[in-house]
Amino acid sequence: MTLRAFDPSAAASARGSHVLLVNFLVAWAAAFTTTSINIALPSIQTEFHLGAMALGWLPLAYVLATAVFLLPFGKLGDTLGRRLLFLTGVAIFSVSSVTLFFANSYALLVVFRSTQGLGGAMIFSTSMAMVTLAYPPARRGWAMGISVAAAYLGQTTGPILGGVIVHNFGWRSLFLVTGCFTFFTLGLDLTLLRRAEWKEEGVSGFDWTGATACAVALSALLLGLSWLPLVRGLVLVVFGVAGLILFVWWEARAKAPLIAVHLFRHNRVFALSNLTALVSYSSVWAVSFLMSLYLQFIKGLNPQTAGLVLITGVALQCVMSPFGGRLSDRIQPRWIASWGAVLCVIGLLLFSFLQPDTPYWYIILALCLLGVGYGFFSGPNQSSIMGSVERRYVGFASASIGMVRTVGMAISIASATLVMVLIVGRHDIQPADYPNLLTAVRLSFAIFTCLSALSVVASLVRGKMPERDAPTGKPAPGAG
Repeated sequence: MTLRAFDPSAAASARGSHVLLVNFLVAWAAAFTTTSINIALPSIQTEFHLGAMALGWLPLAYVLATAVFLLPFGKLGDTLGRRLLFLTGVAIFSVSSVTLFFANSYALLVVFRSTQGLGGAMIFSTSMAMVTLAYPPARRGWAMGISVAAAYLGQTTGPILGGVIVHNFGWRSLFLVTGCFTFFTLGLDLTLLRRAEWKEEGVSGFDWTGATACAVALSALLLGLSWLPLVRGLVLVVFGVAGLILFVWWEARAKAPLIAVHLFRHNRVFALSNLTALVSYSSVWAVSFLMSLYLQFIKGLNPQTAGLVLITGVALQCVMSPFGGRLSDRIQPRWIASWGAVLCVIGLLLFSFLQPDTPYWYIILALCLLGVGYGFFSGPNQSSIMGSVERRYVGFASASIGMVRTVGMAISIASATLVMVLIVGRHDIQPADYPNLLTAVRLSFAIFTCLSALSVVASLVRGKMPERDAPTGKPAPGAG
């Protein structure tokens, strides 16, 4: 039951701009934490004397916890109240960040990173639903574009601002800053939105069996992807895929399912928009990883200069996302998203022809094409997902966006790593390995180009957005 402090009837008077502002700040903080921790890893490794695998668990623990709990929290948000769950997630994220500042052992680092992911799952499973319900269709694409821009801005500022904080104040201060910022955002939310709540009346029941099956299967899949091509990785991937198939079979028969299976069967726009997002994330997410290796090993740049080169693409994503979202309010989102995906294909194709002497203007051009392309793709695609469902399904739709993003990210990094291991090997990269490294980078981009081309096809054939006023059934009166 929703707490008395939160009233669904008060949502009608909540301003959409206030909902979007809070969502923007929290999305920025989450993205900032995800990328800035990579800057802190060497310092953490030195202090706790960690091996590469142990160190890898610090980012992996966050991703696993987020992915495992997205769908269950999406369902709980529908019944308990989406803002209540959102605020709980922000609080957990904030407390976990501050406690990381005081962690004095590796075990505590992993535990608190996991609870950070738990809070992140609460946030991501509800935030898009609240933004969708707070804005009418005529402005929903723009709102989605702003939300996407927040994530890109966090990814952009993470390495830069994180590097300044770690260098001058130590790695612990990174988490303290994040915790204080999200505590501020929590207070801002309570001040601006007051008693507003978004929940569904008459929704009850929770599929504990399905939630357990989903958690086990997703954990196996994501862990397996991170361990490919080892035998244990292959076994876990097979187990995870089989578990997800069993989970879908169970959900189609459950009384209170976590996922609306019929949406994937009968709602073409929803199903293909999610597929497009999954394929797109799988083909684009590893670009920074691959280009960082290319720029530092093949081109001989230092980490700071390489980071400045890579920022050009992400910065353009941040700038162009609101424009892409706004265009999708006036033109069918599939056309805007499809053209964005085409630009991504061209950018990835250019990278598949990299050479040791490739000029920097060529590299920056490809990064800019990817940045503009993904900026035009993300907002309209998310708008398609959220706008293609009725109000009672917006919680599930919001969770599905986070789910396909997380799985797509894992697939992208796993694919690039697998190609790297097969061609270069598992040993430290030496100058003698640079020709093989370049081959691995080019082959990875060729594979991602083909994947990205599939996302264009899926985007084009998704069909026209359904004619409905809004997921709420009427435009939100406070969407100014």
